[in-house]
Amino acid sequence: MSSSPTETPTAAGHAPVLTRDSLHGGNVDVVDANVDVVNAMYAELLDAEEIAPTALCSYYVDFYLTQALDGGFAQYVFTLPEREEIDGYIRAGLAGMGATAHLDLFNRSVAAFDSLSDEEADAYLDGDAGQGIGGDATPAPEAVQLLERLDDEFEPLLETEDIIALNAAWLRSQPDLLVLDADELDRHIHERVSRIPNLAERQAEAAEEERLSTPEFELIIRELCEVAGRTLLKITMGDPNHDHNGERVLAWHFITDQGEFLMLEDDDEAYMIHPETREIVAAVEFVDDDGDDDVDGDRSGAGF
Repeated sequence: MSSSPTETPTAAGHAPVLTRDSLHGGNVDVVDANVDVVNAMYAELLDAEEIAPTALCSYYVDFYLTQALDGGFAQYVFTLPEREEIDGYIRAGLAGMGATAHLDLFNRSVAAFDSLSDEEADAYLDGDAGQGIGGDATPAPEAVQLLERLDDEFEPLLETEDIIALNAAWLRSQPDLLVLDADELDRHIHERVSRIPNLAERQAEAAEEERLSTPEFELIIRELCEVAGRTLLKITMGDPNHDHNGERVLAWHFITDQGEFLMLEDDDEAYMIHPETREIVAAVEFVDDDGDDDVDGDRSGAGF
């Protein structure tokens, strides 16, 4: 394949990857396929340094496009407060795919936002640019109005510089592009992951981060499912007015590979209950590290 006029250097051994099916589709299919591949690599704990820079640039350009269409530049910076590194990927991607007018608009928007005071930035991000600082009737500062005007330029510019079309063409043109079917893609990612020197350490860190970020009720439900030999598919709702033996209690509804169940808890235990028969399918007891009862401690499970 021929290279694009402006290329982002690709790290040795890290080629961009597209699926064979996506290349038979349209521009959206190509861009979405790259997003899916990068997401899969991130999910398997590959770092940015282990993913093709071209793929990352395309990925973050598409992220920027999605955010800008959803809520303007404000949506982009609100979603990604620590954005310095991502700004770099977007600049390189827009330049590489030839979206020069969008690159100019992005640079002007970044400069305008970074020049705002904290108070002005809050007004812009809150959508109060037309009401003045503090929401009063006075005009917003010129710096905030400038960002609003820059936002107004974005969508009309897409008519003359279609980011998705340029992004897809850029991906297709990469000289080292790998085109794989689904099975080949899985093997390719697995092979990349096998070369991670500190994979066990990354896996442990990721598991701990997931544990810390997972709500307590979800951890309890997952442990109940493990005890009961079920596979959790989805937590559907929390019902604070569930009638249990004539009392209103909080019940979490969830779906497993063997149907729907409820999770109820008291001071000492949590229970997995069949919603119709009221049978207790499994229970976990709250214990601390010393084995004493403690609702904030670790949990040991025992099925019924």
